[in-house]
Amino acid sequence: MQLRSRKLPRGAVHHPVFARFYARLSVTADLKGGVAAYREELLAELSGRVIEIGAGNGLNFAHYPGAVSEVVALEPERLLRQLAVRAGLRAEVPVDVVPGAAEALPVKSEAFDAAVASLVLCTVRDLPKALAEIRRVLRPGGELRFFEHGLAEGRALAAAQRTADRTVWPLLFGGCHTARNPLTAFEAAGFELGTYRRLRIPEKGLQFPSSPCVLGVARKPFTSEPSS
Repeated sequence: MQLRSRKLPRGAVHHPVFARFYARLSVTADLKGGVAAYREELLAELSGRVIEIGAGNGLNFAHYPGAVSEVVALEPERLLRQLAVRAGLRAEVPVDVVPGAAEALPVKSEAFDAAVASLVLCTVRDLPKALAEIRRVLRPGGELRFFEHGLAEGRALAAAQRTADRTVWPLLFGGCHTARNPLTAFEAAGFELGTYRRLRIPEKGLQFPSSPCVLGVARKPFTSEPSS
């Protein structure tokens, strides 16, 4: 694999306390909260070369199908990256875990058949720039598979999300912004939306600002320029 030399934004990601918390919480959510099934759905029938943006502790790796020839997994947080390296060694497909930020992907243009964004776009500092980078590295017609937090459809929870984003939520949860609308952002970045569905985590009981999610696929069109 050839990586481009691209300078990461200064202080790109450094959340050591959150990283330790997330490493525990994510495993529990997979085992008891049904998130593992969503990861399986997210990655089903993928093939070829895949770039995963913000791989965290590598929980997606066990769900990649055998038709995937290589996964280049970027994770800028050091502790999570170390955990992802260990998970990559246990994966059934080749996984190369490297440092990198979504806004400056250190790979060549049109080098991947698919990109995966799983509970990460809520944390990037510049979402339009990150999506432009993902679009750049996908081949024409390539897929962006997404499983992301998103703005709630109900007014009350959406208002709670916006309040949380303006106050303590990003500080407590590694820069997460729950009120972003990924579907709108994908279209603004020039992607074509495919099938998707809304869900909430947990499915029952108390709802949190991070509960509304959307899972689906968008595609890079075969035209060379994003829509205006």
